[in-house]
Order: sequence, then C-alpha cells, then structure tokens
Amino acid sequence: MDFGLVLQTDPPASQVVGLMRRAERNGFRYGWTFDSAVLWQEPFVIYSRILEHTTKLYVGPMVTNPGTRTWEVTASSFATLNDMYGNRTVCGIGRGDSAMRVAGRKPNTLARLGEAIEVIRDLAEGREALVDGNPVRIPWIKNGKLPVWMAAYGPKALALAGRKADGFILQLADPFLTERMVKAVRKAAQDAGRDPDALMICVAAPAYVTADDSPDALAHARDQCRWFGGMVGNHVADLVAKYGEHSAMVPDELTTYIKDRHGYDYSHHGRADNPSTDFVPDEIVDRFCLLGPTEAHIDKLQHLKDLGVDQFAVYDMHDNREATVDAYGTDIIPALR
Repeated sequence: MDFGLVLQTDPPASQVVGLMRRAERNGFRYGWTFDSAVLWQEPFVIYSRILEHTTKLYVGPMVTNPGTRTWEVTASSFATLNDMYGNRTVCGIGRGDSAMRVAGRKPNTLARLGEAIEVIRDLAEGREALVDGNPVRIPWIKNGKLPVWMAAYGPKALALAGRKADGFILQLADPFLTERMVKAVRKAAQDAGRDPDALMICVAAPAYVTADDSPDALAHARDQCRWFGGMVGNHVADLVAKYGEHSAMVPDELTTYIKDRHGYDYSHHGRADNPSTDFVPDEIVDRFCLLGPTEAHIDKLQHLKDLGVDQFAVYDMHDNREATVDAYGTDIIPALR
C-alpha cells in the first residue's frame, strides 16, 4: 500500500513545501493538495517548489475540475511540471465542489467530466485532442505521462470512473462503502473491456494519531476531524437531491447522516473549526476517518488493503499535523508495506 499526504495550500507556501518534504522522508509517495482558487493559493505554482525540494514524490490536486481552467491550460501545467521534474504528477479530478460553488458556478456535469478526463490526458501526453470542437496538440511535449484519477460517490460517477479513469479516489475510509464502491468501479471497467485490476484505488480521509484510546483523546480527535463529514456531506446532498432518500441506487450508510444538515459555509471548508458540521455524528467521524493510537490505524488500513485499496491519502488538516506524519512514517507505513 502506498501513502499520500493531502494539504490545503494556505499561506505561507513554505509550510506546505516543508510538510511535503517531511512526508517524503517518512515514506509517503504522493503529495496532494486541494484546488480551489478563491479559498487557497494556486497549487500548480506550489507543486513546482514541492517537486524541486523532493526527489521521488508524485504531486497533484485532490481534486481539480473541468471548469476552473481551460483543458489545454490544465494539460500544459501538468506537462510543464513533468518536463521539469520527470513525470511526477497525477491528475485527481471531479465535478467540482468548492472551486465551482464559491465562484458562483454549479459543479460540472458527468458528461463534461468524462470528456475532460480524456482530453486532458491526451494533451498532457502529447496527443491531439478536440477542445471545444477544435483539434489541439501541444507540440513541445515529449514522452509525457499523466495518470488521471477520478473522485466519485454516486452510481453514475462510479461507472464513469471505471470506464475512463486510470484511478478511483474515494474520499472516505468506511470499509463497507469502500468495498461496495470499489466493486462498482471495477465492474464498470470490466464491462467497458478494460482490465479492472489496472485501476488504482485511492482512499482519502483524515487521520489523527493519539497517544492512547482514552475517551478524552478520541473525543478531541473526532472534533478535529468532524469537518470531513461536512465536506463529504456536500456531495451526499447532491446525491440525495438526485436520487431521493433511501434510494436503492445510493446506500443509506452514506446518506442518512445529512438529515439535519442546514446549508454550508465554504469559508470554513476543510477546517477543524468549521461551524457547518454540527450535524455530523461521532459515528460518521469514526467510520469515515482513522482515529486513535497507531494500532487502530494499522488495523483499519489492513482491512482497506484487503479490499483492494492501493493508496491511503491522509487529510492532514488538524492540530497534530507533524506528529501524524511522523507516526505514519515510524509505525504505520512500515506495517502496511
């Protein structure tokens, strides 16, 4: 199992670079960031510094979307980094949540997302693609490589990931939902004539390492990670609006917890002090995140690994960032490799 670190690009950028360097020293292979131009600093600028100050780390957004930048700009940005640092990027992509909504736009359609996956990958790898109906090729790209991994929850999005993406990103660490969704993605890949085992499976969720499993320690860890249930709830709310409550298309284990959700303030998006997450119960935090002493992390990660997960990406937005990275490097990553 590989490991990634997920950060927001809050200023100063030097702290983001420093944490990514720390992650690489601790055995992490991937460095991911949020991508929301209004809320945080521009990640592609910071990727260049991360790549310059690491030697093997792969970097990319978790996740970008087809609407923030034109597709040739996205492809050229990845290809430039790859040309400078040797094909060490990966494109995480989805419909768009905070990046689109904060700017007053709606998330992209799945049809547009599916088209963008193919066009961005083709352009970044030097092939010709149609952009708004016009043939485009970036002539200076030589030997480019850009895996495109898609984030998804709903049945149609999972099927699209299986048909077109190189990897699947699931932003929660609940084993029941992971098993169900990985099966759906791989079935879609097989139905499309692809090798289902060739898709990379990445589970991403907050991880908080505590000294023990005392009630006080776990309560603090939950409060530091409760924001994640609010973030996932934005996507779940879209699914409920589309498919209805208690739909056979979407499991209750994913949807029922948002019944008391009332709006969402993106100014606190992804932060431990997010006041829009008071509807998230402890049970959801425990299911969606990894909390407790290192042994608890190892046990849950082994379960996820047995379900076919290739990478666990740590959302490190809480008051224990450095210690969590170090604990993973010392105890957890060696146990899973």
